[in-house]
Amino acid sequence: MKRSRRVVSALLAGTLLLPAGCGKEQGGGTGATDSAGDERTIKAFDINPQPREKVKDGGTLRWGINEFPTQWNRNHVDGNLAMAAVISNALLPSPFRSDEKAEISPETDYVLDAQVTSTKPKQVVTYRLNPKAKWSDGKPITWADYRAQWQALNGRDPDYRIVSSTGYQDIEKVARGKDDHEVVVTFARPFGDWQALFGPLLPAATNRDAESFNTAWLNKIPVTAGPFKFGGFDQTAKTITLVRDDAWWGERSKLDRIIFRASEQDSLISAFGNGELDIIDIGPSAPDYARARSTTGAQVRQAAGPDFRHFTFNGSSPLLTDVRVRQALQLGINREAIAQSDLQGLDWPVTPLNNHFFMNTQEGYQDNAGALGAYNPDKAKQLLDAAGWKLNGQVRQKQGRTLDLRFVVPSGVQISKAEGELAQSMLAQIGVKLSIKAVPSDDFFTKYVIPGNFDITPFAYIGTPFPVSSSYGIYANATNGQNWNANFGRTGSPAIDQAMSRAAQTLDPAQARAATNEADKLLWPLVNVLPLYQRPQLVAVRASLANVGARGFFDLQYEDIGFTG
Repeated sequence: MKRSRRVVSALLAGTLLLPAGCGKEQGGGTGATDSAGDERTIKAFDINPQPREKVKDGGTLRWGINEFPTQWNRNHVDGNLAMAAVISNALLPSPFRSDEKAEISPETDYVLDAQVTSTKPKQVVTYRLNPKAKWSDGKPITWADYRAQWQALNGRDPDYRIVSSTGYQDIEKVARGKDDHEVVVTFARPFGDWQALFGPLLPAATNRDAESFNTAWLNKIPVTAGPFKFGGFDQTAKTITLVRDDAWWGERSKLDRIIFRASEQDSLISAFGNGELDIIDIGPSAPDYARARSTTGAQVRQAAGPDFRHFTFNGSSPLLTDVRVRQALQLGINREAIAQSDLQGLDWPVTPLNNHFFMNTQEGYQDNAGALGAYNPDKAKQLLDAAGWKLNGQVRQKQGRTLDLRFVVPSGVQISKAEGELAQSMLAQIGVKLSIKAVPSDDFFTKYVIPGNFDITPFAYIGTPFPVSSSYGIYANATNGQNWNANFGRTGSPAIDQAMSRAAQTLDPAQARAATNEADKLLWPLVNVLPLYQRPQLVAVRASLANVGARGFFDLQYEDIGFTG
């Protein structure tokens, strides 16, 4: 599991993972209060947990996804997608796993033990690797794979197109211990979220040079080390097939194979309703939720998680370089109205999210939005006037340019379109024209979001048990003004970086939470990401499907997934 926030567009089409974070003790299963003040219980996870002896041997799981990834190196900026993670988590090593309470423990199929073995004069972490663990090409997984990953991800070579250097940049060296299966990691600076590192682990051959890192996993999965192995791509049918790996040293996979089928979100719910798929993420879509619940033999599993819906503002766009314009747009958007529209009919609290790092249900959450988080169209108009954008009829102009912004959405995702229409109406009231541009869902991130080909765009970030380190890359400043990596808003500041670094470097959870909130207070006036609400995890499944669904913080054990009847 990659310890960075990943991205989801709308429902699924548009989901990214966050890069790595703090606060592993924080769970997602607490009660949440909606805007009307009622208290309701939200599950930490909902996966129909069953012991292995109650799960049938064999069978094929048909899993619907809303994008067909092309970059399968998840440490590459183009590979930081939720769907890439859903698939490759069945294939690749990770040293740790999280339970539903966000409590972290070694993933003993790969790491038998890992501990902080020294804090003075420097933090040292020692990993004892499982000597049975090996890559599908027969090579053992050793300390050399860990060293190569650190060298690739530490940010020192800009030719490596990495998601984030968080944590890796704090490492001084990775060395061989008493044998090839002991890894000794020495940190130059303390790093509290050290358990967020090295997942997913890729082989040393991938990380040996920038060319291999950037291209070796493009449209291919060359090597695996999990309960399943790569079975093949079908570009025409848009399927990715995984098959049981009989060379796996852990518990034998219950399923024979998993077939992931990519399609636009509208098509996925139809295929599920017609019995062509066994599991899909329906996201915050009331029509899809209702249809899935009415499907014979199906159920919708629901849980809270570290996931949130948001708008990203492209600060490098010529029309948005002035922070006053971005602040005006933020003030001109009624977040509560958008949340109410998105979540209507889902039995989910309608509460605006006023923090970039912590969810409403997490310890450490505090409202840092202040006046800039409120809906205030009058103040928005004043800011636009001050920035030189004057009304000319219904739309503002400045020096012959019209304030006409592109709101880029993935096609087939109705919630994104609906959000665009609401924002369009709201911003028209302050003299801003918003043009909704639908693009192919497979291209949404790689051709639009990541290269910055948008003004405003909506999607969801899928989080981890590590709020700070998983989010660091999203808000990290580009010191040269060019290498923004996972910061798609392309704005930042040294002060924000320093606050996030303080949070990441302390080993005291309370101090980490305080520093994280200091960083959050600085983000609101910058207007990079505008949080909307904590996104419910809603997964439609066949009722007989076990050990999978709305997982919250829980890391799925793919070898245990299967059918009970």
